[in-house]
Amino acid sequence: MARIAVDAMGGDFAPRAPIAGALHALGALAPEHHIELVGQTAVIEAELAALLRGELADFTRVRDRLSIVEAPDVIEMTDKPSVALRGKTQSSMVVGIKRVAEGHAHGFVSAGNTGAQMAASLVSLKLHAGLTRPAIGTIFPTAKQPILVLDVGANVDCAPEELVQFARIGTVYAQALLDRPNPAVGLLSIGEEPEKGNLAVKEAHQRLRGAGVNFLGNVEGRDLPRGFCDRGDIDVVVCDGFTGNILLKFYESIGPMLIGMVSKVAGLDAREIAGSLKQLDVDEYGGAPLLGVRGVSIISHGKSSPRAIKNAIHVALRAHESGMTDQIGQRLAESMPQATASGTTS
Repeated sequence: MARIAVDAMGGDFAPRAPIAGALHALGALAPEHHIELVGQTAVIEAELAALLRGELADFTRVRDRLSIVEAPDVIEMTDKPSVALRGKTQSSMVVGIKRVAEGHAHGFVSAGNTGAQMAASLVSLKLHAGLTRPAIGTIFPTAKQPILVLDVGANVDCAPEELVQFARIGTVYAQALLDRPNPAVGLLSIGEEPEKGNLAVKEAHQRLRGAGVNFLGNVEGRDLPRGFCDRGDIDVVVCDGFTGNILLKFYESIGPMLIGMVSKVAGLDAREIAGSLKQLDVDEYGGAPLLGVRGVSIISHGKSSPRAIKNAIHVALRAHESGMTDQIGQRLAESMPQATASGTTS
């Protein structure tokens, strides 16, 4: 049995989207699983009652697998993370992450303030030994198979050794959640040659050669939509959060653009096209795990729909059941003696 805590107050469409997403998730999950809605009890109960009387009346059967955890404070999207954590210690986000840290829940999902979720996760869950920063890992669709890209926004600037750390934790994620036995890692740069890129990328390239990962070398932006480069298929792409976030936002715009263009030119129904291009829909993958913390913390887009929240809950469940965070800790522990011997710290 797994218990997943969901931030009922986080996101542009809260509380309706998180609550509806939780109901949809429970309808698809095995009956032993449970979801906790964290937030203002009166608000959650009113919204839940309205949904079960109306559009989600068929989900009344799962109500007994849904509980409410009171959290009177709400962290707004505009709140500064440090101020929010100090002043809103009873917020749905802080309380939900503490539920994971204390072992009451196996994972946390929020579409709220990303910076605050990262800060709260670092404070309550802590980093694995050997890491200096966490990374947000997001699944990108490709013409072949989905790939993991990290970091996509947690760290604007990264040192070379942090890019190596991302490669290690990305490898574990790809093994645990993407079922890739020996994930191939590419370092995003402006050319495939080792000497291409900024100083951090060029040094990271050299370090990755002896980092104990299946390193393909540098990959370019054009390789990501294809899912492969000249040296083989790609499973994991490593970059700093500044580059990764720009890439993510660009990727998110491709699906709607293609749907609109094809619909206009071919005269087809946009909904039919959207169904065939489902892999380009950001809601399909739901949420991105904050990788490197000692627990499951899933970050969803602020504009997440109920379907996105449902899929984020599935990501949280898979991360828990796969033992992903423990595997990351083990992989890092195994790599530390090797890194120390070469004169670096990891």
